[in-house]
Amino acid sequence: MRETQAELDELQKLLDASLSRSTAHLRSIVAERTTTAERLTEVLTGMCTLALSTVTAKGEPRISGVDGHFLHGRWHFGTARTAAKARHLAARPAASVAHMRGEELGVFTHGTVEVLNPQDGEPAADWPYLLAYLKELYGDDAFDWDGEVVFYRLHPHWMTVYAPDVGELIAG
Repeated sequence: MRETQAELDELQKLLDASLSRSTAHLRSIVAERTTTAERLTEVLTGMCTLALSTVTAKGEPRISGVDGHFLHGRWHFGTARTAAKARHLAARPAASVAHMRGEELGVFTHGTVEVLNPQDGEPAADWPYLLAYLKELYGDDAFDWDGEVVFYRLHPHWMTVYAPDVGELIAG
């Protein structure tokens, strides 16, 4: 767990507010089967496969898989700079991601992406920290880190979690 207490508090507020703004149908499924921000960060460690949803210029939805990393209460993910999803996000930064583990866990997030390592411009202030994390995970020479890949942070405005037995996920 890499989150500060302030980040956990912010994440908990987001989870609570998102659930309170959800439909009665979703609340009937999730309300008694969710978890706290702190427990969620204990479960979302390492690489988590995400389904990423973007939108084309014609307003058509597109979904693809990305490696996700839940760090400091936010999803981080990358792709090739030449990928269609990179073009979509450059033009329309709104995105949704879902991380699911069978019927045991579902984390659903909507928000806006921030480019962490733009090709032209200043990287995010915490990019050196994130790059060190990614290189440790994937290896120093896994990519051309400056030119080949672009990384994003999803700033969520809505997030909910389905976790009927989060204790089992943490113990497992």
